[in-house]
Amino acid sequence: MARAMLEYTKTVLQKVSFDATLFCKELKKAIVNLLPVEIEELKLWLQQFITDKPELQQSLIYLNP
Repeated sequence: MARAMLEYTKTVLQKVSFDATLFCKELKKAIVNLLPVEIEELKLWLQQFITDKPELQQSLIYLNP
């Protein structure tokens, strides 16, 4: 179940990546709902996903303690 939540989160983030504000909002929701190990996985995925999307770079601040 937990793995499914991470995959669902990735799907949602991909779909809302056209809007940086919405992307950040969904990312904040995901951080609340995911397990710590899943958040680390999400962080790695996110760094790769936003390499060609400079408008989403700001979202990384939500993943740093």
